[in-house]
Amino acid sequence: MRLGGRLAAAIEIIEEIQARHRPAADALREWGLSHRFAGAGDRAAIGNIVYDALRRRRSAAWLFGEETSRALAFGALLLEWGLVPDALEAQLVDDRFGPPALTAVERNAIAANGLDHAPGAVRGDCPDWCVEQLREAFDDEWIAEAGALASRPPLDLRVNPLRAKRERILQELSDTGALLSDLAPHGIRIAPIEGSGRHPNVQAEPAYRKGWFEIQDEGSQLAAELAGARPGMQVLDYCAGAGGKTLALSAAMENSGQIFAHDSEKQRLAPIFERLKRSESRNVQVMARHDELQSLAGRMDLVLVDAPCSGSGTWRRRPDAKWRLTPRQLEVRLAEQSDILDLASAYVRPGGRLAYITCSVFAQENHHQIEAFLSRHPQFSAIDHEGLWDTRFPGHAARARIDAAKGILLSPLRSGTDGFFFSMLHKAG
Repeated sequence: MRLGGRLAAAIEIIEEIQARHRPAADALREWGLSHRFAGAGDRAAIGNIVYDALRRRRSAAWLFGEETSRALAFGALLLEWGLVPDALEAQLVDDRFGPPALTAVERNAIAANGLDHAPGAVRGDCPDWCVEQLREAFDDEWIAEAGALASRPPLDLRVNPLRAKRERILQELSDTGALLSDLAPHGIRIAPIEGSGRHPNVQAEPAYRKGWFEIQDEGSQLAAELAGARPGMQVLDYCAGAGGKTLALSAAMENSGQIFAHDSEKQRLAPIFERLKRSESRNVQVMARHDELQSLAGRMDLVLVDAPCSGSGTWRRRPDAKWRLTPRQLEVRLAEQSDILDLASAYVRPGGRLAYITCSVFAQENHHQIEAFLSRHPQFSAIDHEGLWDTRFPGHAARARIDAAKGILLSPLRSGTDGFFFSMLHKAG
């Protein structure tokens, strides 16, 4: 397929997403199944246009003066692919599968509607109702940070030190452009793709199948590192999900001690069993039922709560979620987080620690939750987060926003990661 055919397909898929409020991944998968003639390169390019259109939805709509699927798809190519109208038109000439050429009205709108003087929410490509939350989190940098959350993400890997060394994995992936991560001690990064490109299918690599590495954003790796799991500890991963942080904790503990992996939604745990087997993590016990945890009350050295959240820190990877999120959904998450913190805290032993993590950048889900929890549980106190960060990542204080008494906020602009919040609380002995 030429660019015109790919653009037409992207417009069709965006229309489907908007009309039926469907997740982008589902709409793309369904299109691929019904258009089997499209090759892997075509599907990747179409997916890039769709995701770029969702990331840059506000600015593309501003550019064209309307929020149609056509405007968003064309806007993606102009804003993210570096094309100008004439160059775009040249690629669409004589492509009978492509959409109609830009009209004079559209060209005039593009020429008139520059982004330099657009409202902040447009330049940051975010919903209007999220501006207050972003401004509280990032202060004067909120537009730049919101813009970074609308950019293409890298592909991050975490080397499993139980099985391999980073240098070996770099050799295995030498043809992918992989480099050592900036901060994560076991991290490897493949840069964001450009244009119609696609990331390598690293899950097809023998090294992946052998359990030598996992796919995990560097921010998630940093959160696991900050948790400070060490050999011999008793650890409860209370919201383990698919087990990404569980595996990182197991490696940090060198397969000694014990990790109990739990999640209130059993289906989320389904992938963990194969991942544990592949990684040769042998100190993890999966506990799907809540009643199984009763014997752990007051015994854990470390309880990790990777809480359900708005996911605002993951908008680079899941841009459609940015537009589906509502204030009501945020309220539901806030209540869930409060309840989960209260429940999980019961498993911390005297002198033990409670680590709270979200993949959100909203202060309501982060700093405010910590303040509220500490007011309800005076036996807990916050550790010195500036000291914790400096111990784990000395010389990199500028790479995170740190509130010494509440927690650490990671973000795409400052940290080069997805948005994550980490807070560590100590229980009096």
